[in-house]
Amino acid sequence: MTKPLVTIYTDGACDPNPGPGGWAAILRFAGHEKVLTGHAPRTTNNRMELQAAISALNSLGGPTRVELFTDSEYLKKGITEWLPGWIARDWRKSDKTPVLNADLWQDLQALASKHQVKWQWVRGHSGDAHNERVDRLATRAIRGRRA
Repeated sequence: MTKPLVTIYTDGACDPNPGPGGWAAILRFAGHEKVLTGHAPRTTNNRMELQAAISALNSLGGPTRVELFTDSEYLKKGITEWLPGWIARDWRKSDKTPVLNADLWQDLQALASKHQVKWQWVRGHSGDAHNERVDRLATRAIRGRRA
């Protein structure tokens, strides 16, 4: 039997960067939708991008086919291109410095390995309705923290 397909849109935001941050994810499946948001008092935009994807994948019940859309090249390239090298070098970059956000990358890698994830990059602020919405939700999550 084919695993269900869940479409996920994620975004992270920080204002200023570093500073208070927010993240959001929209999960869509068979006409249903689930919205997740969160915040951190002092963080970076990249950490919020990672946290959005982690939280979305963590919310899935069991092994799932996922198409995850992000406007973060850091997230997309990190998980699809850079991760194998980081692991081979014991979480060091090619210049031998430690990988930033290794804790979140390790969490994301563990969660992604439980699912069949197709990682998609979408240009931010280019008119994609779901990406624009998840951006607004992440930005609101920052303001909610300040309130």
